[in-house]
Amino acid sequence: MNWIQLSAIVDPTKAEALEESLLAAGASAVTMVDAADQPILEPALGTTPIWNETRVIGLFSAEEDIDDAQKIARAVFNEMASSDCPNLVAELLENEDWTRKWIENFKPIHFGNRLCVCPSWEETPDTGAINLLLEPGLAFGTGTHPTTALCLEWLDATNLNEKTIVDFGCGSGILGIAALLLGATKVIAIDNDPQALVATRDNAERNNIQPQNIETYLPEDAPRFEADIVIANILAQPLHDLKDSILSYLKPKGSLVMSGVLSNQSEALAQKYSDQVDIDPIATQENWTRVSGKRK
Repeated sequence: MNWIQLSAIVDPTKAEALEESLLAAGASAVTMVDAADQPILEPALGTTPIWNETRVIGLFSAEEDIDDAQKIARAVFNEMASSDCPNLVAELLENEDWTRKWIENFKPIHFGNRLCVCPSWEETPDTGAINLLLEPGLAFGTGTHPTTALCLEWLDATNLNEKTIVDFGCGSGILGIAALLLGATKVIAIDNDPQALVATRDNAERNNIQPQNIETYLPEDAPRFEADIVIANILAQPLHDLKDSILSYLKPKGSLVMSGVLSNQSEALAQKYSDQVDIDPIATQENWTRVSGKRK
């Protein structure tokens, strides 16, 4: 399989912002390497120094729309770093097992009191937990990113018995599948990327989810459906732009959960939805937030 990498050189203060930006744009993995042959020897205890010139590299499937990925990465970086994004260089990589190199670092992760997300190729570490077996494929969403983690923690803390869910921007299907394993009865999973729908169906089958319990649709094909809960883990601007569409899936007094939102974007998003949703206190993890509430 061929891959495309997007990379740029940044100073240490902005390396994390670029890493988060590439992940938000859908990178399957992000790495940092020395861009100026600067060794770091015996760092001080408790520190994690990086190079004065750091090359940050995001790895994308060659089937991704790389122009869209660059636009998203630039927009997120500009918000996080309050400065213009450095030039992102795109390069085609051929005949390397990059996926295998990445999955070696994807380990089981616990969320809340009940849920554990486990790579499908690993033994489940906690037989007493609700284990979600996941193989992301070409779709974004493993639980390692704060936006996904914030949503998983909300699901774990909520009584989902007999609830219906719309997973708007389903990616790998991780949120909808987690909801079903935690007691929900029906998920409508929507994404504009056909690869995401394939990954969602594959991961549902991997977790013994019956096909009638999770249905996958492109946005234009999705049925009219009012759910008890709508989860939208995308990005702040689409959440603004698609407000009417997102709320059209939510019952009165139903719960709305939104993430993919930077800390400095959360108040504006909460205000945008506050005419129809009673907003909960905003939850934060690293530089990312979760905006949730109940429809009026």
